[in-house]
Amino acid sequence: MLEIVGQVLIVLGALVFATAGLGVIKLPDVYTRISAISTAAGFGLMQIIVGAVLLLPGPENVVKAAIAVVLQLATSAVGGMALARSGYLVGSPLVEGTSPDQLAEDAADTADAEPRA
Repeated sequence: MLEIVGQVLIVLGALVFATAGLGVIKLPDVYTRISAISTAAGFGLMQIIVGAVLLLPGPENVVKAAIAVVLQLATSAVGGMALARSGYLVGSPLVEGTSPDQLAEDAADTADAEPRA
């Protein structure tokens, strides 16, 4: 039974990545594309790791999987936000109709700031 559930989770994780790949092609701006990839990196990889643990159960594999899932969830969220922020600061356009633009004031302050010595 664990093998079946593990294989199903691995296939579902792969489908999440495939959907994110379609999102990179079809979504309208850099910000929604980053969101698709960050979600796939967090959720899809978690499913694949849990599926692999169910295929090869054992205490050492559970510990490795737990560490991998926690680190992946933390880094994909932070990395996605950093990429989106840098995309905004270099002027990547928002899709038409995006409202409100809450970073406009921050970006103006950053552009006006003098370099620190």
